[in-house]
Amino acid sequence: MDCFFCLPIIFGCPTKVNPDGNQEARICPRCHNAAMFSAKSRTWFELCFVPLIPMNSKHVWMCGICQLQVNMQPGQWEPQIAQPGYQHPQLQGQYGSPQIVGYQPGYIQPQK
Repeated sequence: MDCFFCLPIIFGCPTKVNPDGNQEARICPRCHNAAMFSAKSRTWFELCFVPLIPMNSKHVWMCGICQLQVNMQPGQWEPQIAQPGYQHPQLQGQYGSPQIVGYQPGYIQPQK
């Protein structure tokens, strides 16, 4: 009696992104967070989830929050470097020092 075994062969070409070079915080043009970094993007041929052959490689700027990827080319566009104390444009002023000193519950109107 012959036995026939069918083994599935799983293969694919996923892209893996690894941080590369200067990891200074930069401002993302899409989401305006200081989460952009330089990275190396590589596409691999995988067989049974084991990366075997690197097929494509490029340097990119990548945002860790919105996942925006922009090809990095010498002398071309670079994201703006985030200065110390940088706040997202929509959050500016929300977490600053309070204007009213002392306990002021929201349901009591201040007397004039």
